[in-house]
Amino acid sequence: MKELILGGARSGKSLLAEKRAAESGLRVLYLATAEARDGEMARRIAHHRERRPAEWACAEETLHLAAKLHELAAPDTCVLVDCLTLWLSNLLFAGQAARQAEAGEAINCPLFNAETATLIELLPQLPGRIIFVSNEVGWGIVPMHPISRLFADEQGRLNQRVAAACEHVTLVAAGLPLSLK
Repeated sequence: MKELILGGARSGKSLLAEKRAAESGLRVLYLATAEARDGEMARRIAHHRERRPAEWACAEETLHLAAKLHELAAPDTCVLVDCLTLWLSNLLFAGQAARQAEAGEAINCPLFNAETATLIELLPQLPGRIIFVSNEVGWGIVPMHPISRLFADEQGRLNQRVAAACEHVTLVAAGLPLSLK
């Protein structure tokens, strides 16, 4: 089963994903996409690590998520991917998309396009349970900065594609889950 859990910042989406992974009855593998590029992000990562059960395995992948899922997914395993938002950000900045948006150029991001297409194509074939966590960023105003607009647009598109490929989609607001699919 594949599930997408969406919500805003500090909505409780990661806590819900961790709860569902723990209740799955499967071996849990936490797949982190964050990079500690500054002290604040390092503290966020440490906070997530501290609240996870010690018996959960952990892997990290900042760019090639589909390949890592292909490697790690198994019938007896629940893979919790936290989160698609940071993965998207990593892809946009690893390629040229962020620079192109900043310069007002047409966006051409082969890395982003290839990686997201591969993930969507692979999802139905993955064994076991996969839980994705992602931010819902489309409820605010249209961002002023070109990179922020690009990010918001691509996050919305990515969430739609992953939601279509998942059997279950849950929206979390104020710690309360709302089943969408």
